[in-house]
Amino acid sequence: MTVTYPRKFRDQFGAREILAIVVRDREIQNLTLNRYRYSEQRACKDLTEVIERLDGQQRELIRDLSRHIHDEARHANWLTELLYDLGAELNVPPGLSYIDEFERLVHDTGGKPGKEIDLDFYLIESLAAINVTEKRGCLYFSAHIHALKNAPQTPENLQIRECIERILPEEAGHVRWGNRWLAQMARTSPQNAERVEAAKRRYTAIEQAAFETSMDVTLGAELRRAQWLLEISETLPVWERPGYLLEHLPRILPETQMHRLSLVQIAFQRDPVQFMQQFLPAFLGLNRTAKAAEPEAA
Repeated sequence: MTVTYPRKFRDQFGAREILAIVVRDREIQNLTLNRYRYSEQRACKDLTEVIERLDGQQRELIRDLSRHIHDEARHANWLTELLYDLGAELNVPPGLSYIDEFERLVHDTGGKPGKEIDLDFYLIESLAAINVTEKRGCLYFSAHIHALKNAPQTPENLQIRECIERILPEEAGHVRWGNRWLAQMARTSPQNAERVEAAKRRYTAIEQAAFETSMDVTLGAELRRAQWLLEISETLPVWERPGYLLEHLPRILPETQMHRLSLVQIAFQRDPVQFMQQFLPAFLGLNRTAKAAEPEAA
């Protein structure tokens, strides 16, 4: 069975590189922690919807999902207590939401209550979606711990690290759990084996697209979002692709522009000098241009 892992942001910036920057700025780190809290909290809701849709079928899976919800709720509580102690925000994180975008990009598999569904297909799709987001969480929790080990050992950083170190082993357990269930479903029939591979490809593309959408505000972001939509659409049956693209393409331009404007305003208000010296050149892609020209100049 194919094993998939989250990719770097725009295939250039890895989790460790990003978190090394995050831990240097208290406000950005608090915002990142709040995003973790929000994701853990929302996971409880999403997992509950799967249990409700099962409606008593697959008793072992319902038990496992209930345990999963218990873990995610505890993680959300730990992060809430941490942010409360740090005096940080406990609000809905600003900007485009990774988890909201992920849910929007998911093609309707008919898993809504009241609809007749192919239960195996619905379970494979749900398990693949859960698994790929858990992998992203493990990657970033691990990178955050690594960055904190190399950051100043302030009481605040030590408190943050202790919290994340409690969460990471359980999240890694969730990934192993998802891998086992997907492998189990793949063994039930050749058809389900094909479904598992297709679902993993689809949700890997969806997760990467949602992740990049929540972060990418530089020039060309609209085109990159459109390219991700094309990649996701190619994992769908041919007759469903036009409808999927028509549903999602119109929202790219207005959403990206609003997200960009929001982050630009925040960056300028926080530090106008840094905005002009660092943020604006990065936004315009001038840093890459300058670096590319250095060898020629030498």
